[in-house]
Amino acid sequence: MDVVLGIESTAHTFGVGLSTLEGEILLNLSSTYTTKEGGIHPREAARHHVEVAPEIVRDALSFCSEKKLNICSVAVALGPGLGPCLRVGAVTARALSLKLSVPLIAVNHAVAHIEIARKFTQTKDPVTLYVSGGNTAVVIFAAGRYVVAGETLDISLGNLLDVFARELGYGYPGAPKVLELAQKGKN
Repeated sequence: MDVVLGIESTAHTFGVGLSTLEGEILLNLSSTYTTKEGGIHPREAARHHVEVAPEIVRDALSFCSEKKLNICSVAVALGPGLGPCLRVGAVTARALSLKLSVPLIAVNHAVAHIEIARKFTQTKDPVTLYVSGGNTAVVIFAAGRYVVAGETLDISLGNLLDVFARELGYGYPGAPKVLELAQKGKN
């Protein structure tokens, strides 16, 4: 059976998953970096990822061998996320892609979260306000693909709504207009 090996390293967690081409999750292995106080320290989290990655990848490859699964591609979250952490996943994924002679698939971390929610809720064409850590995005699913209508890696949600509305020609402040239009929406 063909499977995709996916790598997640956008912030505090390094993980490897295996999925069928239909999206059935067969394996999910991970290790999470934690601190005693404060938030994530990006370089320390990346060091954690470097330390745990070999064993997690080895366990996933062993699972594939035991179950006679064929890895047909390697997917990796390339952002948004913390640069040092993303780098660990990107290097790991590239090495696996080359070793296995399979395509490397870049995945938008925010879109991956939305796709998982869409799969489990059976939503057909969502317009999503994605808010996570230091980034926020307005993402639309239309004609079978995701379109990022507005995205930020460094400003608050209210500021994002103002920028988004301004891009649509609603002026400033735009957040009230966006909220007004949202209330008029159906379904």
